[in-house]
Amino acid sequence: MSIVMGTAGHIDHGKTTLIKALTGIDCDRLKEEKKRGITIELGFAFMDLPGGRRLSIVDVPGHEKFVKNMVAGATGIDFVLLTVAADEGIMPQTKEHIEICSLLGITKGIVAITKIDLVDEELLELAIEDVKEYLSSTFLKDAEIICVSSHTGVGLDELKSAIYKMVETIKQKESSDIFILPVDRVFTLKGHGTVITGTLVSGDIKVGEDVTLYPKEKSSKVRHIQVHGEPQEYIKAGRRTAINLANLEVDDIKRGDVVARPNTLFPSTTWDVEIECLSSSPRPLLHRKEIHFHHGTKEILARIYLLDKDKVEPGQRAIAQIRFPEPMVGVFGDKFVIRSFSPLRTIAGGTVINPIGKKIKRFSEQVKILKQLLKGDIEEKILIHLNQMKTQGCSFKMLHVLTNVNSKDLEKTLNKLLSSQQIFCFDKDEKTYISNLVVEMTLHDLISYIDNFHKQNPMEPGLPKGQLFSDWGKNLSKKLVNFLIEHAIKKGLIEAEEDIIRKKGYKISLRKDQTRLKETVLNKFINSGYTPPSIKKLIEDLNVDRKELEPILKILIEEKRIVKVKEDLYFSKEAIEEIKSKVIKFFENNQEMKPQDFKAMTNLSRKFSIPLLEYLDKEKITMRIGDVRKLRRK
Repeated sequence: MSIVMGTAGHIDHGKTTLIKALTGIDCDRLKEEKKRGITIELGFAFMDLPGGRRLSIVDVPGHEKFVKNMVAGATGIDFVLLTVAADEGIMPQTKEHIEICSLLGITKGIVAITKIDLVDEELLELAIEDVKEYLSSTFLKDAEIICVSSHTGVGLDELKSAIYKMVETIKQKESSDIFILPVDRVFTLKGHGTVITGTLVSGDIKVGEDVTLYPKEKSSKVRHIQVHGEPQEYIKAGRRTAINLANLEVDDIKRGDVVARPNTLFPSTTWDVEIECLSSSPRPLLHRKEIHFHHGTKEILARIYLLDKDKVEPGQRAIAQIRFPEPMVGVFGDKFVIRSFSPLRTIAGGTVINPIGKKIKRFSEQVKILKQLLKGDIEEKILIHLNQMKTQGCSFKMLHVLTNVNSKDLEKTLNKLLSSQQIFCFDKDEKTYISNLVVEMTLHDLISYIDNFHKQNPMEPGLPKGQLFSDWGKNLSKKLVNFLIEHAIKKGLIEAEEDIIRKKGYKISLRKDQTRLKETVLNKFINSGYTPPSIKKLIEDLNVDRKELEPILKILIEEKRIVKVKEDLYFSKEAIEEIKSKVIKFFENNQEMKPQDFKAMTNLSRKFSIPLLEYLDKEKITMRIGDVRKLRRK
């Protein structure tokens, strides 16, 4: 298990100096940091632990101008090392850093009172009391407090011991196995190319795997992995790591970008969230307010839209949407920090409910649904999302992001819901699911459409499948329409015959005159045997027009009473069966049949014999080879 410790504390309270005293590593690497004597950028170090393990350390800047860098560094840490200088005590950035850690879900830490060599015992006692009093209302109320001097070495062994003990209390986080690495630094390494660093928030990755840079969705591959300068073939969640990426330039990447596997995250400009306004905030959080939004290692200007309140008073919570000027990627349960636009200070934070949101009307039923998503178990979340996505459905990868649970647990839950038919998988290739509620509503719409077709086309045996796809199903995926047809057939709602769909048990309802016409037409074909009347002759003999006759012919074909051999040439079923019988009998004593053999057998002229021979070929009873035919089947 990998553990990450992050520093926190006011500027010049000795964070970087203390880390150097503990590890021998100077986290200030920039010339400007050396010149000004302050930390500007994130610094990284490690500490060897008993048993051969290593603790990753993220050193953050304390100056108020660099709080965005502090937030970026705090992402992914397991516990905090808070530094408070003995000669100054609790200061503004001490308070803000503690609030940020709290908003990011950090619950454990150690307090180091630094620079004790600069004060006498009385001032040190006052400093300790000051720290205890302030921390009593924070997540660090029970934290161990250790007095140290980085210059004299006093207290360093005691602090190391406290860190060792803290590491033993940290339990492996139960996280999703979606590979997510927020980028906090990018640079070029001579001979290797582009390298990014960050804390692996969840999942794992190995050398050689394909990855995608989000939200730009640029493709890359993992060339090399390093952890604390040592090459690794494979890493998992919780590690501070450097990854050498192929096919990307330094200019392609910036802090706040996220590296993940292809097609596993979904960029969106709208997130549904729950917000908590800090009790220390000087004013309420207002609807449509512009804010600085910090998520992972990214800071972005955004606008907040309150959905269930007009304002969020200090200490209150609310459901809201964050709308971004550019796409962002995240997963359910992600933590974030909000700082006011001006003056810059931390005022709120919260939890991501849906990172693939759509615009929601304020005070609508949708707001209640978001509250259910926040509290519901995996089953409830899946069903809510599938109901919300309607006929679009949700892929496994999308549900992975929307629930943020381990893929094995998600698979198990989906199988349970499939077994109880609360959901269905309509696209097995993409593993895309739809809820039973949506299926029932869509089936109702489908049956209404077929009903309406029958009413408007009473002489048609049913609805052509192609028409169903191009009209009713034009805005649905073909796989979903096919699934709905099959599902409706299984439920006994419809029946299908070749390319025709109709309601179960539907029969063409004819008027008396149409019934008489049908019987007359059928008798004409039966009585004429091998020489049926043409359509033109039927129209003349029966004194009907083609528009009246064609539906009758369709019905007789559907009922298999007549057979269409070619355009405007029909035979009775009995005549066709007799001809087939004669042909098969002919082949009992002959290997091949010439056109004149067929004419002699049936006494038919070329007008009828040629179309019939072609029909027999089409029906795969005979096959033509040159000028003769052979039997295809016995």
